[in-house]
Amino acid sequence: MAGTPDTELLVCADFNAALGRLRDSGARLDMIWPADDPHTAILTREGRRVRLTSRPEAPPLPAALPAFRPEFVLTRAGAAGGEGRAGMRYRDLIPGRLGGHVIASHITIPEGGPVADWVHYHRIAFQLIVVAKGWVRLVYEGQGAPFVMRAGDMVLQPPGIRHLVLEASPGLEVIELGSPAVHETFADHDLALPDGTADPARTWGGQPFLRHVAAITRWTAWHGGAAQETGLEAATNGLAAARLVRPGAAAAIAVPPHRGELVFGFVLDGAARLDHQGEHELGPADAFTIPPGRPWRLARAAADFRLLHVTTRGLAAAQ
Repeated sequence: MAGTPDTELLVCADFNAALGRLRDSGARLDMIWPADDPHTAILTREGRRVRLTSRPEAPPLPAALPAFRPEFVLTRAGAAGGEGRAGMRYRDLIPGRLGGHVIASHITIPEGGPVADWVHYHRIAFQLIVVAKGWVRLVYEGQGAPFVMRAGDMVLQPPGIRHLVLEASPGLEVIELGSPAVHETFADHDLALPDGTADPARTWGGQPFLRHVAAITRWTAWHGGAAQETGLEAATNGLAAARLVRPGAAAAIAVPPHRGELVFGFVLDGAARLDHQGEHELGPADAFTIPPGRPWRLARAAADFRLLHVTTRGLAAAQ
């Protein structure tokens, strides 16, 4: 791969180290991808564009959302995450990415404290952020002052909304789902956050900002268990739904087939048995996907069992 007349190409072996040196020398970061394992960035140095990459052979970013390829996936806890954007650690929860249609990441910030983030936004069709453990303070365009998210809280991060992660507790754990799996993160060098505005009716890419606060949301009956509904389905006009699930009075939580695309589960706490294509014991930080159109159930759930459950349909319509 060669550079173009207006872009200098720099190929490196250690991407994060090379990016750090460029930024220390005064280069401005404009774009980076992918967030979970960055290998390419666009910077501006002395008025000239620089393309930095450790993978010059990597395929170009998809122009459209890749086709959804369903499969049953069971990802166990324990694998260490790789270094991603802004020093965060990313563990891949759907290694095959369901055809490149979706990415699910278990993100950790082990030490906590201020986060080396910058005002940025993403080219996405859908993105959901869920706190699994600890707390994080962040700020969003058009949402007023910074706020804190705690375990069980989540936000719908609409396409193009500017945001900034400010500070995290030690041991912060976050689940992030996004579509497509590979997408750019753009820096916004002109907007300062907070921006002094609060407009609940505003939308980005046809989606509003949605914040779910677990501590003030009631539990309702759900297929033999109980669930905290989040309002995501209404906010996205049926594009996606998300809920927290816990055991109920029934012996099992029997979930009917989903008519759509993604069926994703992440164990936040406790243990249970997943019945689908066999019996699978689940524990904290285990994750799974179920192909659409297939029933599944959770049996022998411990009293402290908590599951993040997310479904989508027709994400291509959001682009």
